[in-house]
Amino acid sequence: MEVRKTLTFQEEIAIENGNPLKSPLRRVVVGSVLKNPLVRKPFSADLQPLIDISVELGEKMTHLALSLIGDAKTLRSYTKGAMVGLDGDLEHGAVMLHARLGMAMRATLKRGRVIIPGNAKVVATGAAMDLIFGPIDDGWDLDASDTMPISVADAPHPDEILLLVGYATGPRPHARSKGPDQSEVDDLIKSFA
Repeated sequence: MEVRKTLTFQEEIAIENGNPLKSPLRRVVVGSVLKNPLVRKPFSADLQPLIDISVELGEKMTHLALSLIGDAKTLRSYTKGAMVGLDGDLEHGAVMLHARLGMAMRATLKRGRVIIPGNAKVVATGAAMDLIFGPIDDGWDLDASDTMPISVADAPHPDEILLLVGYATGPRPHARSKGPDQSEVDDLIKSFA
């Protein structure tokens, strides 16, 4: 595995839209820019090398994120993303996100019952991606849903992948949208029978 660089993005939001938050929202995203080992390989090439890399980097990046944001018990949401350089394939990013990265993140956090939102896309160098945060343990904690835009001026190069993990300590600023809970959804589904 050839990692060109590791990046960190941090935000602490105390005031949003002119109104103070009850407590500051902290977000941390860690990214690794790595050489894509499957660039210019046949479409049928084994994807396992990317899965193995994602597990190793997922643990390392989560440890780094925790060193910046604090105890995993204080977290409310998480995210993951992959930006694949133009010489790569969308599936290169997707397999890094969806095969085992989430399990590596959870093993490091020692929590995380809910699916981790993640998206992959093929991009030109310097492109932006909105990382989508979702709740860690309560799937219907809709106030934990949020986004954070990320871009790196010199990444990914056409033969690279930028792999990202992120964590946040609270709800999005001034969250106050009431959505359904699990029992409401269950009742609706039952009504279809």
